[in-house]
Amino acid sequence: MNQVDTKNLLKSNLGFTDDAIKKLGIFHDFLLKWNNKYNLISKRTEKDIWNRHILDSAQLIKYIDNFSSASISDLGSGAGLPGLILAIYFENKPFHVKLFEKSPVKRQFLREISKKLKLKVNIYENVYLDNVSSDIIVCRAFKKLEEIIKISREIIKKSHYLIVLKGKNAQAEINNLSLSKNYSYKLKSSMTDKDSKIILLQVKK
Repeated sequence: MNQVDTKNLLKSNLGFTDDAIKKLGIFHDFLLKWNNKYNLISKRTEKDIWNRHILDSAQLIKYIDNFSSASISDLGSGAGLPGLILAIYFENKPFHVKLFEKSPVKRQFLREISKKLKLKVNIYENVYLDNVSSDIIVCRAFKKLEEIIKISREIIKKSHYLIVLKGKNAQAEINNLSLSKNYSYKLKSSMTDKDSKIILLQVKK
């Protein structure tokens, strides 16, 4: 899918405004600039950032937009994928986005691009030390599902949703877990990769 088609899809299917698309364009260019010096994303995906990274992150809106307001935590945010993309979409709505990233370089990137785009996000280093208590937890290329569930169980004290972008082994990862009755899940197909899945986990506490 080319850049124009991806932008049209973001607007027609996911509801991004022209202003939000403009900010995504600024994010795209800033990410490329930083990636020349730092390894924020794989070099082989640089020519397909709009589809491979932006749209892949933005598709999570379909599972969040029915909330009137929410606190969202992105664990292992990296270059702000998906958390920063969600923050751009929800910037005029009562959504609070927190980005958790252990890499100092990536945290600096997140601070600079957030300031450049005038986004209200909070950036943290350690999921075990900082405030992860949120209504929705999102993850993309973070950890194995078992470890994400462990963080969810040990740190987040209230009922919440986990939305995890996974590859073709998503069902196998779920099958290897012993989920209690407090967990219920659904698998959704990815918009950007026919083999990838999105895991939607509801956690009741």
